[in-house]
Amino acid sequence: MKQGIHPNYRVVTTTCACGNTFVTRSTAKELSVDVCSQCHPFFTGKQRLVDAAGRIDRFRKKYARTAKPA
Repeated sequence: MKQGIHPNYRVVTTTCACGNTFVTRSTAKELSVDVCSQCHPFFTGKQRLVDAAGRIDRFRKKYARTAKPA
């Protein structure tokens, strides 16, 4: 690699909107994120679907598998 053309890669503390902090490496001096593994619904198991105006039910009804005639 050429010398003097690459940015500094350093250890930084990342702060989440929920208050969680963790250490990672980056070229930025500091990082802040909106969602981390401590508050993201996929990792916490508290995932919920927001049904606005019955869209989920309408989708399920539209694409529901029907029994094939024998």
